[in-house]
Amino acid sequence: QVQLVESGGGLVQAGGSLRLSCTASGIIFSIRDMGWFRQAPGKQRELVATITSGGSTNYADSAKGRFTISRDNVKKTVYLQMNSLKSEDTAVYYCHVFFGSRSYWGQGTQVTVSS
Repeated sequence: QVQLVESGGGLVQAGGSLRLSCTASGIIFSIRDMGWFRQAPGKQRELVATITSGGSTNYADSAKGRFTISRDNVKKTVYLQMNSLKSEDTAVYYCHVFFGSRSYWGQGTQVTVSS
């Protein structure tokens, strides 16, 4: 059974930082590409960043230069370091993996940035 468990969200002032974590189980983590998505109220879920099994990264334009995705294959965890946070970054952040012809999502972690 695939499980993704996120943590690290919270309330932060604009300009602050947060680090999100997502720990996976039920998959061979090291060979899976992983991603972070977010969904703000009234908006569609959108891609924030991805990291391949080989460590290559990709970012949404809104995240470039401020967010960093990384992974620890020993801990089966993917991270999202978010710096210089803005009010528009307020959303529920979800971890994602595509496995066995379907997508799996974590339960989400709320990030709220106050201006």
